[in-house]
Amino acid sequence: MTSGLWGYGNAEGYTPGTDLTGYRVEAEDGHIGKVDRHTAEVDSAHIVVDTGPWIFGREVLLPAGTIRRVDSGERTVWVNRTKDEVKNSPEYVRERHTDDPDYQRTIGSYYGGIY
Repeated sequence: MTSGLWGYGNAEGYTPGTDLTGYRVEAEDGHIGKVDRHTAEVDSAHIVVDTGPWIFGREVLLPAGTIRRVDSGERTVWVNRTKDEVKNSPEYVRERHTDDPDYQRTIGSYYGGIY
């Protein structure tokens, strides 16, 4: 498990191997959706959040380093970002995902700049 923006190292309560799919996601100022997908891949760990009706039809990619806390009992993930920060994030492009170094840099620059 790595730390930093692309690792779960700073996420309180995260246990390696835990499947976060379906967990509720809470920003610092309220509910933003549920985890649609997640990965714990070294140096590209992240979750993809389905924002549901909050930002209709939009998914967002959040690097694992934005996760502040995980509660498996409540099936909830808390991120250290506001709803506006998430809403204004770069578009999630499923086809580019994090296999594209330029896309990963774009996401990393956005979240790293407000980290």
